Amino acid sequence: MCAGRGRAQDLPYDAEIMARAIRRTDKRMSDERAREILACGYAGRLGTVGADGWPYVVPLLYVVRNDEIWVHNAAAPGHLRDNVEHEPRVCFEVDEPGEVFAYGRFECDTSVEYRSVVAFGRIRIAEDGAEKTAFCDALMARYGDPRWERPASFYPRLDQITVYAIAVERLTGKETPLPAAEHRWPHADHTKTPDARP
Repeated sequence: MCAGRGRAQDLPYDAEIMARAIRRTDKRMSDERAREILACGYAGRLGTVGADGWPYVVPLLYVVRNDEIWVHNAAAPGHLRDNVEHEPRVCFEVDEPGEVFAYGRFECDTSVEYRSVVAFGRIRIAEDGAEKTAFCDALMARYGDPRWERPASFYPRLDQITVYAIAVERLTGKETPLPAAEHRWPHADHTKTPDARP
């Protein structure tokens, strides 16, 4: 479990929906593992849809608290706020890339070690000042350095940010572990098209 980055058990989920949502079941992460990756990820990408039908994805720092994923950005009107006001259904993605590896003799027989989680849910704007302060406290506990010795819970520009909370309705996770060296090319040949000739 990651220290100071939220708790995996804080997120509700529907295991049956999660199981149906992933086509590559061989890569499916366990419920607990998906929640842990989400709670411990460094940054995520928030996906929204605008009134014009165009998707929009923005990378954000985040915290998991009160069964929700919390993010923020500037209070000034912009693309994200317009989309959220148009459509509250969103998705939020977190991933951890690893090593690129070869498993066969052709260039297309290449993969990457990775872990990724996608949360689907509904987003709301947290207007309450106490909620915004609690979010900032959690954000600084997660990303800040206690050695900085700055005044705690003092945010004189709180009115200049918009805080959003995503209630998670579905959570899916996939991963490809790094195979041991003896199971990778050139020690082992797992070429997907063994009869192909260059």
